[in-house]
Amino acid sequence: NGDEVEAGRAGYLTVEQPWPGMLRTLYRNDERFVDEYWAEFSDTDSDDPADWVYSPEDGAKVDEDGYITVLGRVDDVLNVSGHRLGTMEIESAIVGVEGVAEAAVVGGDHEVKGEAVYAYAITEDDQTESEELRERVVEAVEAAIGPIARPERVVFTPDLPKTRSGKIMRRLLENIADGDALGDTSTLRNPEVVDDIQARASD
Repeated sequence: NGDEVEAGRAGYLTVEQPWPGMLRTLYRNDERFVDEYWAEFSDTDSDDPADWVYSPEDGAKVDEDGYITVLGRVDDVLNVSGHRLGTMEIESAIVGVEGVAEAAVVGGDHEVKGEAVYAYAITEDDQTESEELRERVVEAVEAAIGPIARPERVVFTPDLPKTRSGKIMRRLLENIADGDALGDTSTLRNPEVVDDIQARASD
């Protein structure tokens, strides 16, 4: 809705000032450029640059020290029983649970729902992985979004598979959820975590 969220909560990444080298327009389509990247949070009728806010359509969160973590595309959606659920909203509900430091949500094949929600979460250093914490994660998702978003599985893990630039490799998490072959993991900065997640997911 355009309101700033508190530290640690997920929201839309927005940029309030232009920067050198930023995208100026789309080829022969200025109107689409404004609609895609500016219209959601800007007063597009204003001539004042301060009223224009750029949105790259990424989700992000800011920590207590002001560091920004990009969480992924806000258009990443799951189709659960015909309901379109944004992964960012589910992840935001999960990281709002005390004891959870980071989370990633993907869709896994489900013979009835089409897709089911699979959640992978990193606990905070002083938090013990437990069924009680797992249930609090499930309850938080249901409270924030509804029973339709209830995770089919919550897997606690010491880390998430990430590229060297810090991007979560969701494809690998989807493969783990579906029990498929993982494929290429050469771009990971922490390939060892994949086997650990697989083992935890199979328990």
